[in-house]
Amino acid sequence: MVRHFTTAALVAALSASLVSADQATCGPGSLCPEDAPCCSLYGQCGVGAYCLGGCDPLFSFDLNSCVPAPACNSDKFDLSIDEVVDISEYLGDASKGNWVSSGQPEQYGDGVLLTMAQDTSGTLLSSSHYVWYGTIEAKFTTSQGKGVVTAFIMMSDVRDEIDFEFVGVDIYDAQTNFYSQGVTNYDNGQNISLPDGSNTVQNEFTYTIDWQPDQLTWAINGDVKRTLNKADTWNDTANRYDYPQTPSRVMLSLWPAGIDSNSQGTIDWAGGLIDWNSPYMQNGYYYAKFSSVSVTCADTPDGANVTGSQAYVYNDYAGTNNTVALVDADTTLASFYATGDDPSKNPNASASASASASGTSTASSSASTSAEVNTIPGVSGGGNQGSDGSGNSGSGSGSSSDTAASGTASAGTSTETQSGWSQGSGGQTGSAPVVDVKERVGGSVFAVIVAVLGLMVL
Repeated sequence: MVRHFTTAALVAALSASLVSADQATCGPGSLCPEDAPCCSLYGQCGVGAYCLGGCDPLFSFDLNSCVPAPACNSDKFDLSIDEVVDISEYLGDASKGNWVSSGQPEQYGDGVLLTMAQDTSGTLLSSSHYVWYGTIEAKFTTSQGKGVVTAFIMMSDVRDEIDFEFVGVDIYDAQTNFYSQGVTNYDNGQNISLPDGSNTVQNEFTYTIDWQPDQLTWAINGDVKRTLNKADTWNDTANRYDYPQTPSRVMLSLWPAGIDSNSQGTIDWAGGLIDWNSPYMQNGYYYAKFSSVSVTCADTPDGANVTGSQAYVYNDYAGTNNTVALVDADTTLASFYATGDDPSKNPNASASASASASGTSTASSSASTSAEVNTIPGVSGGGNQGSDGSGNSGSGSGSSSDTAASGTASAGTSTETQSGWSQGSGGQTGSAPVVDVKERVGGSVFAVIVAVLGLMVL
């Protein structure tokens, strides 16, 4: 089987310059070692948060290295910062918060701002519960400007993906896309127009992904704009359907596509290099506002292996719908040194690891463990981009060969609140909150903008 492994600029990984030189990487033909068994979405091996949301079981040390994923929870979430847990504090207990964050989310009115200051990777919110088919709605306004991308996507641990994406130079269209196990297919993308010439910045729309076992639709304000039938995605070569089919997290993000460290294809796709003195910024940052997300879980697929109701696990390396089981299993870790293979390791270690820019925990414990172990992966972005750097906005193609850039936040951060807050020529008014970007970005996992791993073939 040929499998293209593309963790592209939208889900950029750890900066090689800030990761320990001996940190193991993972991907086709390269599983994580036993002492760092968990393969993050970004192609690096570690423990702790590496083993939680986004842990890829197919390239981890074994199928049990990743912690079981919390099962679907039907609810409407009026977004509040009180429901957000920072990735450096989250150990898998989904009851502690509905969202796990990287970057700097901020409360604003009846919603949450995803912010992006200069030299940061923006903000990512990932749902703590997974969805295995269902109807997912998000209500939001997007950011605006060259090189700025807002995203609402579904992403599984084996890289099945469903996208709504918005590039900041086109505020009248939404880009839709889907991927199966990260395989790039440039025929999958399709742009859809907003109703009545409205734009994504001044108008808050409800974007819906209705994901069922046999059909997938994208809708805006209840109007279905695109339909994909599973039956049309059969791949004779791989002998499977190239259809998103595995439990996925809801991911909301604002990320910088237009930066020098990205490929020219990605920069062109996003409309050019970001202007860090743009009038579309406020208090030193770009922003997108998400008001609410609702999830209606579908019934467990026919024929699924069901022995419980708490969590999803994989029981085969095929990583397809029929290799997922719904079980009763603990989804939490005792510490950031623990893994799915050893979830109770170091129960006396600090619940919130002291993380350096490389995501290396220095929490002390009497248990025998390395003084430096990679515990928190770097995170940014939204969905899959391609690998040829074509910059085709219809297919969302970018590059899988971007280089790393430092992400220590400093420039462009205002120290006072401005009145009459608006984005572009309209939208919300009021005072945008001041974001002390240095407070979290400089010393934690979001201190880097990540390079994209290269195309690899199994």
